[in-house]
Amino acid sequence: MTDVAIQLHDNNRRLDAIDRKILTVLQEDASLSVAEIGDRVGLSSTPCWKRIQRLEADGVILRRVALVDQNKIGLGISVFVSVESADHSEAWLRKFAEAVSAMPEVMEFYRMAGDVDYMLRVVVADMQAYDVFYKKLISAVPLKNVTSRFAMEKIKSVTALPVPAA
Repeated sequence: MTDVAIQLHDNNRRLDAIDRKILTVLQEDASLSVAEIGDRVGLSSTPCWKRIQRLEADGVILRRVALVDQNKIGLGISVFVSVESADHSEAWLRKFAEAVSAMPEVMEFYRMAGDVDYMLRVVVADMQAYDVFYKKLISAVPLKNVTSRFAMEKIKSVTALPVPAA
């Protein structure tokens, strides 16, 4: 790595200061026009658009989405679910991952190091909806332990990654 650019791991392309500015602007508001983004990063529209297209093609920009307030659509409960498994085989993990990935209530799903094997972030409307989810989860594959922690208050939630400086 140099002071000028961050090397992308998947290929030999580099993120320069303008790429990082574009990423920062897009993470804040992806609905801006290319001209507006260009103005903010010091480029005209065409070179700005070419950089955005390259960032998409390189897989740096995965997609552009609208962020929805979960409370305003009736999903007021967030639950962090820790899962422990007695089976650590590849076949078990494949079946578990397929089952959990198909559950729309699961927003995030991680394999962990430490005292739990998997961590899920789940959103549901109410306790009854969580109970339905829980029963679906425990019937998917054999589990050793499931612990649910209910969030009382969301203190910080951001979607923009801190784009590293050169």
